[in-house]
Parts: sequence; structure tokens; C-alpha cells
Amino acid sequence: MKFIIRFFDKLEDKVRGKFSHYPILYAVVGGVGTVLFWRGVWHTADFFSAQYFYPAVTDADAALGTISSPLFWDGFLSLIVGILILLVTGLFVASFIGEHIIISGLRHEKKVAEKTEAEVIEEESIMRRVHQELHVIGERLEKIESSMRIKKKK
Repeated sequence: MKFIIRFFDKLEDKVRGKFSHYPILYAVVGGVGTVLFWRGVWHTADFFSAQYFYPAVTDADAALGTISSPLFWDGFLSLIVGILILLVTGLFVASFIGEHIIISGLRHEKKVAEKTEAEVIEEESIMRRVHQELHVIGERLEKIESSMRIKKKK
């Protein structure tokens, strides 16, 4: 099992590395994967709806109005292909959950909606202080670099 996970993880890294040089192509492939995923969800739901909620209706068009004859493999195949494209390109989790939510979960942070106004204000002030400190450090680094250049010229 570890071999399979490691193989697909390395494959994803290689694919993302290649696609990172072609962002428009990356977006198109990711879009196709997303559309196939949702098409598969939709058609699979239509299939089960036609089979179990409208079993007496023989005409699927009359029951659902979306597909002429619901076939299980039609939606399921789209779903599987969409999932594979999104997994291989590294977009599956990013598309549906997002990195911010994953990182905040790992840090055990509350959702913004769950935070009180005081917590949000405190977090913003901390971010401002960190930004100011980084700015001061950057200025110090520039001074050090310029003094080193002057010493090298002598």
C-alpha cells in the first residue's frame, strides 16, 4: 500500500512540476477534470434517482429530463476520470477544500465565522506587528549588505 501511495505522490509531483511551466494548460486540464467530476456526480445521482425514486416510469426523460437513458457506467466513468485527473494534477483537494482550510485545521484554528470580533482584531494586530518587524529586519539587512559592498570595494 505504501508503494502505491508513494508512486502516485511522486507522479503528482512530476505532473505539477511540468504543468507549473504552462499555467494556461494546467488551468484547462484542471477545469476539464472538475467538469468531468461534477458531470459524474450529476449523472450518477440521475441514475440512482431514476432507478430508485422513479422505478415505475419507463421513460427516463419524463422522470428526470436530463439524460435520455440513464446508464450507471456513464456517470460513474466520468466521476472516476475526473477524480483521476484532479488527483494526478494535485488539484483535487485544492479545488474542493482549499489550502487555507487544511492549514487552519492542522493548526487547530477556529473558522473565521466562529471567532469573536476581539479575536479577529487581535489576530490583525499581531499580523501588523509581524509585518512591521519584517520591514525593520529588511532595512537592517539592506544596511548590512551595503556596508559589506563598501568594505569589498576598499
